[in-house]
Amino acid sequence: MSANGRKSIFITGAASGIGLASAKRFAAAGWFVGLSDIDAVGLKAALTAIGPDNGATYKLDVRDREAWDNALGAFAKLTGGKLDVLLNNAGIARFGALEELSEADCDLQVDINIKGVINGARAGLPTLKAAGGRLINVASCAGLYGSPKLAVYSATKFAVRGLSEALDVEYAAHGVSVACVMPWFIETPILNAGAQGSNESMADALKKGGLEVYPVEDAAEVVFRAATGKDLHYFVGKRAKQMRFATSHMPGTVRKQLRSRPPMSA
Repeated sequence: MSANGRKSIFITGAASGIGLASAKRFAAAGWFVGLSDIDAVGLKAALTAIGPDNGATYKLDVRDREAWDNALGAFAKLTGGKLDVLLNNAGIARFGALEELSEADCDLQVDINIKGVINGARAGLPTLKAAGGRLINVASCAGLYGSPKLAVYSATKFAVRGLSEALDVEYAAHGVSVACVMPWFIETPILNAGAQGSNESMADALKKGGLEVYPVEDAAEVVFRAATGKDLHYFVGKRAKQMRFATSHMPGTVRKQLRSRPPMSA
């Protein structure tokens, strides 16, 4: 199995959610897809979903630098040593007030959502340089304004946004471009996140607050547009664009709205 001259993309968190939807979107467009995740069973199903000839699977914990090098090295053997797009998508959330979160929950979000993205950006640079490729990091609208009951998650997504903006400048010297995709709430397993000892999930809070949730295919379409475009910031969902405008031009209003509604926001 090889890429046979096709464009290639390596995706983290590819067994479900935005990662899986993106894999399907790129495979449908003729790309060769590297599917990576810690979920080996999910990876097998994902490869079946996109077609076995359209990709390869790699069990990858994004916190493990050596595993990154091994996975990308193996994928590069199938793609002629080049990588057109690296999609840093893997991420987790733990929902609840900061004092309700365990130290382990806080650490896990930082390790996966920040360190995992940094590891990918570093490990992927050589093969991205060889292709004049594009690094895409998935952040969130929680990286525009801190979200109650998602304080640590918000902090990690602010970090991903900042990293992306910095690397957009740094990596240009290598012929590598960068994009940061910032979705509103998307229908993915991450919405099932809850705090230890709490029965309330993020999905429950969203319903209670009457906030929109967009289909995962919307996010995949924006990721595809980011891969083939030149902009730095990409937003998923009408509410995401509204949030960007509000946080830029009316931050005081956003703060008042968050304080007056049930504690949930993007």
